[in-house]
Amino acid sequence: MTTKTKQLKEMTTEALEKEVATELEPVETGKEMAAGLQLLKEGKYEELWQRFCGWIDLSLEEVMNIQRRLLLEQIGLLKKCELGGVLMRGARPRTVEEFREQVPLTTYADYAPYLLKQGMDALPRKPMLWQHTSGRSGEYDFKWVPLTTRQWEEVEALVMALLCFSSCRKRGEVNFRLRDKMLYGAAPPPYVTGMVWRYALSEIVDFLPPLDEAETMPFGERFQKGFKLALSEGFDHFWSMPSVMVAVGERFSQRKRSGSIIPLLRQPKMLFRIMRGVIKSKLAGRPMLPKDVWSFKGLLTGGGDGSVYRKKIEEMWGRPPLELYCSTEAMIMAMQTWDYQGLSFCPTSNFFEFIPEEESLRSRADPLYQPNVLLLDEVKPGENYELVITSFHGGPFVRYRHGDMVKIMAMRNEQLNIDIPQMVYHSRVDDMIDIAGFTRLTETVIWKAIENSGIAYEDWAARKELKEKPILHLYLEPRESNHLTAEEVAALVHEQLKMLDTPYSELESYLGLKPLEVTLVPQGAFNRYMLKQQAAGVELGRVKVLHINPTDDTVDFLLGRAPQVTVSSKTKRQRETVSA
Repeated sequence: MTTKTKQLKEMTTEALEKEVATELEPVETGKEMAAGLQLLKEGKYEELWQRFCGWIDLSLEEVMNIQRRLLLEQIGLLKKCELGGVLMRGARPRTVEEFREQVPLTTYADYAPYLLKQGMDALPRKPMLWQHTSGRSGEYDFKWVPLTTRQWEEVEALVMALLCFSSCRKRGEVNFRLRDKMLYGAAPPPYVTGMVWRYALSEIVDFLPPLDEAETMPFGERFQKGFKLALSEGFDHFWSMPSVMVAVGERFSQRKRSGSIIPLLRQPKMLFRIMRGVIKSKLAGRPMLPKDVWSFKGLLTGGGDGSVYRKKIEEMWGRPPLELYCSTEAMIMAMQTWDYQGLSFCPTSNFFEFIPEEESLRSRADPLYQPNVLLLDEVKPGENYELVITSFHGGPFVRYRHGDMVKIMAMRNEQLNIDIPQMVYHSRVDDMIDIAGFTRLTETVIWKAIENSGIAYEDWAARKELKEKPILHLYLEPRESNHLTAEEVAALVHEQLKMLDTPYSELESYLGLKPLEVTLVPQGAFNRYMLKQQAAGVELGRVKVLHINPTDDTVDFLLGRAPQVTVSSKTKRQRETVSA
């Protein structure tokens, strides 16, 4: 673990509560990476493991001490800046408890006036760079996020841990080496993955194709050249989104291999790998897969679809991918270890809080409701929680509703004796639907697509569902005048979505994925649901079906798989009132 983590571990809880840190001393960019590179060069693998992976040996009490200590430091920075004053609404908390009592929850809308302009004067600390992720379709193209030098130090340290965990088989083992070969699988800067690839991983590995070239190449061309280089130079690691890993593996297995082998005689390494792959695939009675050609040290992936593609990735690439949980706003928050089970929260990246699922849904329906919020040591196994983060190290976010629902699998990893709560990504909780990590569709854009298609309909609901691949499932109630089939509706809406949202269109052009599936629900289904809710005494704002991410029970009702209600003359009048 780092020196800073050791110091935090030794501090008592009482001392943590009394101290509110002042301005952090500036540090040199690249400090953690430089230390890791030096340890790699010197072959000091035990020391490298302890420095960058030692945090998994902390007790939960020690993790909470670190969380509290770093939050108090952050509060000190927030008190001195304009953004902190606005977000904390003038509060001057002195303890963690006062902070959680006095400071409200926030969303990106609270930050947009400051961050979209990339202004620096109002921030807790001057950033070293800006990065962005997909915004809200129809509102703003990107969410811009600043990253401070201290935050980057933590990213570098966690990248080292990821390299260790993705390639090891046991605690303390370091199997990656300086200048290993890695296929370039990131979205280029200023996306967060591209930033990590350029400013952290490029110091450790050699990319295929080379970094400057890869960042300017189209998706298909990049991987075609990367595979060609890998046939001659070798290929040790692959980090990318699950959907990309599968798409690349499928393209590799479908490649046509014809022509003379004479040109390959001048490249014996390439010839050897191809012949080895041919023999392995022939013996297995299937098309050639990447695992037939290369033996990988590590695969790593991130995104909500990891569990869907895990088996397929292992079948194609020869080993399971290690999963990390990250975002542009919070960077690396959690990661799997070498047993490929739950993800351990990283204690030095953000302050973590958790809104229980029912509380989250209630607060979404009623913006005035203040949900109950728990700490990391208060969550329960088997429960789902909306994640709330506060940036450490001068980052901008304060009690930020991240938009993700996570599931707590266990309070600790018993098999590996890791005393940190274990999580998996569960779903989005807001009005966006994330498909394959490429696009986040809002209610507005889906609604526009349906309207622009010219389809006659009564109402609709849509959600992400996981089958063999992630799909956008649209449940639509047609009007009596609509005689289109579900397939015809899907084709029309799909084309409109492609026109309205460029990342959605790239799902088809990049990955060959047409994620829209349509089910036509019986006529009157949405009205019957509304009457059922009203009969149950549900408040007016929650009687209608949610357009985005309806629950399983709601979908079952719409499809007639749940008890229906009888419409009386009284309820007809009530329905007319609700509709008005």
